[in-house]
Amino acid sequence: MATAPFLIAIWALLLTPGPTNTLMALAGAQGGWRSTLRLVPAELAAYLLIVLPAALIGADAMAQWPDLARVLKLGAALWIFYLAIILWRVPSGHVAAQPVGIARLFITTLLNPKGLVVGLVLLPSPHDPLFGPHLLLFGASVILAASVWAGLGAQAGQGESGGDARWLRRIAGSWLALLSGGLVLGAMTH
Repeated sequence: MATAPFLIAIWALLLTPGPTNTLMALAGAQGGWRSTLRLVPAELAAYLLIVLPAALIGADAMAQWPDLARVLKLGAALWIFYLAIILWRVPSGHVAAQPVGIARLFITTLLNPKGLVVGLVLLPSPHDPLFGPHLLLFGASVILAASVWAGLGAQAGQGESGGDARWLRRIAGSWLALLSGGLVLGAMTH
């Protein structure tokens, strides 16, 4: 894949609402854009921990063990559903919600199916001369997308008591539950 179509595909994928972006938006709503930027290295590291092995050995592993993809999807669906439940359990009164931490974002990104899509589908073969430049563009795109979602969350959370943004948490929880259901359906049909 040439560089321009690769970038378009990466940006479309990374800017689409999903579990990682939902947490980045919530973190932005809770603490503002600047404080959320501390989470970006964790997101990038988690994506690279999935993307690199997927690109290097993933296609062979999936061909050898076809049920591996199903297990990965179900694991991701369970984690995302767990996050949805947490988001719906908004504390009563004016107590601020538990902040989005590095560990939660890291695990969520590790389980995010977007990483597998990038590693198995979008990145060229590791032997292709474009592999290195496309991997760098992917990393830069992760940073950009995370910053955009943190900024959107910060804007949405302005004026909320203590950065609680309960309405945003409820929408995010509903969206994550829907994503979880989609992953389960996808795992069962393939």
